Amino acid sequence: MSQIALLGAIEVGLLFALVALGVYLSFRILQFPDLTVDGSFPLGAAVCASMIVVGYDAYLATICAAFAGAMAGIVTAWLNVRLKILHLLASILTMIALYSVNLRIMGRPNVALLGEETVFSPLEALDETYGIPMFWALPIALMVLVIIIKLALDWFLNSEIGLAMRATGENPRMARAQGIHTDRYILGGMALSNALVAVAGALFAQSQGAADVTLGVGVIVVGLAAVIGGEAVMNTRTVFRATLACIVGSIIYRLAVAGALNSDAIGLKAQDLNLITAVLVTLAMVLPGVRNPFRKKGRAT
Repeated sequence: MSQIALLGAIEVGLLFALVALGVYLSFRILQFPDLTVDGSFPLGAAVCASMIVVGYDAYLATICAAFAGAMAGIVTAWLNVRLKILHLLASILTMIALYSVNLRIMGRPNVALLGEETVFSPLEALDETYGIPMFWALPIALMVLVIIIKLALDWFLNSEIGLAMRATGENPRMARAQGIHTDRYILGGMALSNALVAVAGALFAQSQGAADVTLGVGVIVVGLAAVIGGEAVMNTRTVFRATLACIVGSIIYRLAVAGALNSDAIGLKAQDLNLITAVLVTLAMVLPGVRNPFRKKGRAT
């Protein structure tokens, strides 16, 4: 694998680490199987790209993308907590609706950002000033951003509100008995989860130079692969380790995909991406079960 391909895989892995953190919030913290991710990811890209091409500031466009993603999460949660629709079905309904919403926002299937000012445009000057090429500067900048968001999320989940949200997902009946308004925390948690995913979509569109209505296909699988893969290779007993595992799992997943696609011996091609994803997710789910019998045997002896 070339240096550019390696750094490109890390770059995409860091972008999808935000998706993994959002999936971790919904699936692990709230115990809410949320497929809205497949719609909120391209939603963030659509809102951001559409605003940039008409002249809005890229940073404002990214913030608006996060707000749009939060609204999508709230819709899914509202369908569940207010209309009593099964959470999985509620997320599917929102995901399907967002496809049309994204088309409405962009006005066409895709929006190009080539030549437009993005949040990554200042990094281009580093090559001329300090000799740092873009393929190095972009992963470094994303790493700093992801770490900041990870630490902020850790702080939030250990705050009073975050603990109430964790209690809502762990045992909603006991949480309600303690005076916690579980419906509010589900709404807030789903909003935060999809806001992170939408930010990932906005940044992905700006880094790749285009937003497309089909960007969300399979995003939930990638997010789950990152979460499950990270949990398979790391101890996740604390929130700090769990969120770190999401980031590590996302990078490992992208490196594994890039390695498989760039290996001439295996002979895989770009059209085999979904096959590789399925195999990696299966391995990530099987590995913890393989390790557990050894742990139990060690304890018994």
